[in-house]
Amino acid sequence: MESCKADLVLHNCNAVTLDTRRPQGRTIYVGDGRILKVSSKDIESGLASPSARVIDCRGRTVIPAFHDAHCHIVAYAESLLNISLGPDCVNSIEDIVRKIGEAAADTPPGQWIRCAGYNEFYLAEKRHPTRHDLDRATTAHPVKLTHRSGHAHVLNTPAMSLAGIHNESEEPPGCMIERDLGTGLPNGLLYGMGAYLSTAIPPIGPSEMDSAIKKAGQTLLSLGITMVQDASPGNGRARWKQFLDWKRRGIFQPRTILMFGIDEAQGLPLYDRESGLASGAVKIMLDEVRGCLNPPQDELNRLVSGIHRRGLQIAIHAVEEPTVEAAVNALSYALIELPDKTRRHRIEHCSICNLSTARRLSKLGATVVTNPTFIFYSGERYLATVPPGQLRHLYALNTMLKAGLKPAAGSDAPVAPPDPLKGIYAAVTRRDETGREVLKREAVSVMDALRLYTTNAAWSCFREKEAGSISKGKYADLAVLNADPFQANPQALKDIRVEMTLLAGKAVYGGVP
Repeated sequence: MESCKADLVLHNCNAVTLDTRRPQGRTIYVGDGRILKVSSKDIESGLASPSARVIDCRGRTVIPAFHDAHCHIVAYAESLLNISLGPDCVNSIEDIVRKIGEAAADTPPGQWIRCAGYNEFYLAEKRHPTRHDLDRATTAHPVKLTHRSGHAHVLNTPAMSLAGIHNESEEPPGCMIERDLGTGLPNGLLYGMGAYLSTAIPPIGPSEMDSAIKKAGQTLLSLGITMVQDASPGNGRARWKQFLDWKRRGIFQPRTILMFGIDEAQGLPLYDRESGLASGAVKIMLDEVRGCLNPPQDELNRLVSGIHRRGLQIAIHAVEEPTVEAAVNALSYALIELPDKTRRHRIEHCSICNLSTARRLSKLGATVVTNPTFIFYSGERYLATVPPGQLRHLYALNTMLKAGLKPAAGSDAPVAPPDPLKGIYAAVTRRDETGREVLKREAVSVMDALRLYTTNAAWSCFREKEAGSISKGKYADLAVLNADPFQANPQALKDIRVEMTLLAGKAVYGGVP
């Protein structure tokens, strides 16, 4: 590294490095895909090879590329193929019926129609659709409609039949089949049954999936994202092989870390040097169904302790206050049995977090990967529906920082669009799409917000020596912005755009005008 000559030079730039030893720079030297030097001077002789590419950034701000610490790549790719029924597309169940009916008119009978993104809060009827609604759109096609959260689905009658859901169907553990009050028959609304449906409904064809994955990767790169952590609990060997194939064929370019579901966690960790694909934490889903923890606390303690004893990192999905408390209790139980604070165990989402909980997590050496973009896209709903006692601890980033935590951020895509700058805007201003303020006291600085998607995200998966800042020896993964977030009006943060993204020193999106 010492004797390597730069093959790429970015000069005349406002480099915000996020490296406390050299926080800013004017010129960045890159060799063999890594940072060789950050200098406060203009181009210096002898540091670059004669054939080096030189990019004049024209004063643009250059930051470490973004890192989405919690997303679902396959689901996000599939969402790009679905009919979008989000709040920007429909305002009522009647709109949904009309949209599906229009799609049915152009779709051969018997072929699946997949739709996604609806949110009952923003529908005029203020309720979920049912199979009866979807049947009005078509009964010649099976229809699957996915809620924006990904945790609820609606099937029409043909889809229910093909998926094997009928009057006598038993609910899988942690799931719920909603039924009509009068008849007791399933009404098509299913909670927590995504894993079941993935095996009961035919998958998207390989060529179509390749195209969707490629589009997903290109979209991430256009947003300045070069590293992702896929937090899908169904990940296992089959998904590993699938990603390995996509990466080796160049279909999906961002650096990828796959969490594994608890039933697939044997033989970890995994790493493929050629593609950079790596395994990450072991994912545990923890939720409340009808007021009961799933899994119960004793079972959760056993699962967490077992993974902890194997020296693996744990990521517990916990959203509501009781589940967050149960997750912290399970981590505490495991660390009392076998003290080891180096594992950086994680709570994913941690939507409700008070100071006491944050301090407990900090003492355990744990961290939180949360979702500030939810404030932007769902703030109006939170203000209307979250009880005041919980609202005052909602996505409490400032509280987490004060407690000594190092929180990271993820989009949870496709639950929310994977735009880090929207998340940074929300973390700094605590405003939603409509401009309404959501718990202003939990606002953080631009620097702290930027770290959620860079240094802290890298730390959350043990990649801080390779990524997260513009530092000597780290990946030359960079994003060139059209404005300086530190100089911009906070209200304009959401409008900043990525002009160029570099992955290992190679431009994979855009260019400097």
